[in-house]
Amino acid sequence: MRTAVTLMAFVLPATAGPTPAPDFPLPQTQDLNGETVGEKGERISGAVCTLTATRHGDLPEEGLSVTTGENGQFHFPGLAPGRYNLYCAAVGHVPVANRSIEVAEGRTPFIQVALPVEGVVRENVEVRGQVEATSQQAPAPPATVSARQLQTLPLVQQKFKAALPLVPGVLRTPDGKINIKGIGESQGVLLVDSAETVDPVTGAFAIDVPIDAVESVSVYKTAYRAEFGRFSGGLTSVETKPPSGQFHFEVNDLLPTPRVKSGHIVGIADDSPRLSVTGPVLLNRLNFSESIIYEVSKQPVRGLAWPHNETKTEGVNSFTSFQYTFSPQHLLAVNVKAFPLKREFADINSLVPQSASSNYGQRGYSVGATDRYLFRSGGALTTLIQHTKFDSYAYGQGPLDMLVTPNGWDGDFFNRYHRTSSQQELLETYQLQDLEWRGRHEVKFGADFVRRAYTGTSQSHPVLLQRPDGTVAERIDFAGLGILSIEDSEGAAFAQDHWVFNDRLALDIGLRFSGQTVGEPAAIAPRAGVAYTPGGNGKTIFRGGVGVFYDRVPLLAGDFTENPTRVASLFDPQGGLIGSPLVFRNAYIKVDEKGHRIVPSGSRLDSTPYNITWNLEADREILPRVVVRLNYLSSRTYNVFIVDPQVLPGSEPVLLLSNTGGSRYHELESTVRVRASENADVNFSYVHSLGRGDLNTLGQVFVPFEQPVIRPNTFADLPSNVPNRVVTWGRFKIPWQITASPIFDVHTGFPYSAVDVLQNYVGRANSLRFPYFLSLDLKLTKDFRLPFFPWLRNHKFRGAIGVYNLTNHANPRDVFSNIASPFFGNFAGFQHRSYETWFDVVY
Repeated sequence: MRTAVTLMAFVLPATAGPTPAPDFPLPQTQDLNGETVGEKGERISGAVCTLTATRHGDLPEEGLSVTTGENGQFHFPGLAPGRYNLYCAAVGHVPVANRSIEVAEGRTPFIQVALPVEGVVRENVEVRGQVEATSQQAPAPPATVSARQLQTLPLVQQKFKAALPLVPGVLRTPDGKINIKGIGESQGVLLVDSAETVDPVTGAFAIDVPIDAVESVSVYKTAYRAEFGRFSGGLTSVETKPPSGQFHFEVNDLLPTPRVKSGHIVGIADDSPRLSVTGPVLLNRLNFSESIIYEVSKQPVRGLAWPHNETKTEGVNSFTSFQYTFSPQHLLAVNVKAFPLKREFADINSLVPQSASSNYGQRGYSVGATDRYLFRSGGALTTLIQHTKFDSYAYGQGPLDMLVTPNGWDGDFFNRYHRTSSQQELLETYQLQDLEWRGRHEVKFGADFVRRAYTGTSQSHPVLLQRPDGTVAERIDFAGLGILSIEDSEGAAFAQDHWVFNDRLALDIGLRFSGQTVGEPAAIAPRAGVAYTPGGNGKTIFRGGVGVFYDRVPLLAGDFTENPTRVASLFDPQGGLIGSPLVFRNAYIKVDEKGHRIVPSGSRLDSTPYNITWNLEADREILPRVVVRLNYLSSRTYNVFIVDPQVLPGSEPVLLLSNTGGSRYHELESTVRVRASENADVNFSYVHSLGRGDLNTLGQVFVPFEQPVIRPNTFADLPSNVPNRVVTWGRFKIPWQITASPIFDVHTGFPYSAVDVLQNYVGRANSLRFPYFLSLDLKLTKDFRLPFFPWLRNHKFRGAIGVYNLTNHANPRDVFSNIASPFFGNFAGFQHRSYETWFDVVY
């Protein structure tokens, strides 16, 4: 009986003819599209976005997850109308969680998810076209250069460091050192994906990242977030591109640059082919990327005769990254960096020939991992660990005595060193879900541990200071083995709160506590910043802040007393010895509440350099695509380690290391930014600044090479003190789909000092100046295809040509500064117009 009824149920509809359509409408579905972008609108690939439904049954309980492609876009098809929650996370960026999205019938929403770099407070999900509340912006936003700009701008080197001087307040001095707010890079810090990436011994930015792996480069002159530490200068943060879930392959800079002399090709000037590849290893689980560059360069120096006028560089730079998705809320990223490099005649210039220069080399690697877990409550736990191995060495061209003459250097460079160093870092942070109490609070706290250590040797042979007639005025000998070794550990804890009172006012407050085994055992660094908009349209924003920043003690300071001892002997014009030789014993003098006292070798330094910076800034949108900025910044640095030779009556000569140095820097910046369209933007900045400080810092005396003559320290204009500077750069689409990217830079000449035969200052130090600097660089870039070759039809090619110093303005790098030289006051090393070409293949 049951079988018969069942059969009837199937047969009757089939024989009764067509069934009338139901009188109720079928449910309509919609697609949800969107993209993940960074702080400046750059698209973020490799982000994991998860969509969950608030109504049971609309989606699986665990939600739907997708990984953004190369263009940063995501797509959720076939959604029933209703309310959903969106989670998005990417390595190196603050995750966005618990953001509610309404999907309605008849409308396909497009969602733009802004994932700020870790440490930048802005977090929001916005429908394109809405204006973000100004109170959610950072009180001290960084200056950022995107990956697209790195590719199209006419950079002298295809490295991210070459783009740093585009930032107002950042200068590269003639010796190649980066200075941020008047302070050298060895007192700043470089972060790559939030991990410290510097030479553990000197603090120099000696570890590079292939430019094709870089997503963005940000420079902070006022990093008021308490999570940032271990620097007294500027902070530079590099975010790398996350591995993509789609296969992508590029070969860049295939064409070598020929060396042309008298209209003939006489060799290769440089060749730096680059390879980058990314794609999935396990679908929707494991992605990888690899960027590698092999560099061979022969950089000519004007003022020396060819072919003995080149600095020769050969190196490999590799960045490998893996990203594993345990779940939509749990990401693990692992990266490996390798950076072997050797550079012959590294410090030649018009007055220093190859024979008197030093070679430099380095080798090493770093392995790091970042684990991020996003809780359903909205909290995010991030764990970072990194190990860096860094070995460096330098040596001259032979054993001959080094000669310091009124017309430059001669003989063989006097010093050779070898350093084996390592650094380990562990960083743990937790960002709470948003808290509501008299506004919204975004609270983050964490702890950081860093260990640095190195062993090495330093050996030197005699230095002779000659008069114009070739007689020796002074001889410097070196005694001692120069066996060096030091270890330092630092721990820090911080807490910070981004307090949004309303859409017009936000406050950043934070506190950082740190201590070092070599330096200050306990240091407290409070920081605060504010952002305020006086109107409801958000066209005007006032910002300001103040902060204390404790640096790391240079490892070169910890074992300073173990360096070889300098012995100075003075001679008259006939070659007779004047008095007894002066033995400058290396010593550390401690300055504290007990006064000045020389402490024994190996004593704890108990002092860490620190900086106090404050700024006031006003931003105004005067037209829909034109923004004007005025910013005043004041920076003072204290307890800087300086080296000073002293011969005091009644006491033995000493080469003193003390913590009595300092510097001060003031800057007034005015910037106009014009975004005329998607294909045209320009930045115009004028900076008026003043930087003064002690000249004999450890970085100036020992980095990258030890100075043959150490003058008495003095407080004067800093080597980077440039009172007036205008820098303009932009990007424009011109006919034939060509991108034109110019850089215009003009500024006051760098300062220099007049010296005598013994290299002592004559008059005030750094009271003279080079002529004003002016340079116009231009790069033209075009993407194209080759449809007439079937095997290349689906691939894109990119060609570019760059012109440096387009106006051929005479920009000298060197000067005869010795008053005993017949060429005193004459400039040399003029930079002429030069060209470069690129050819890239994009698969």
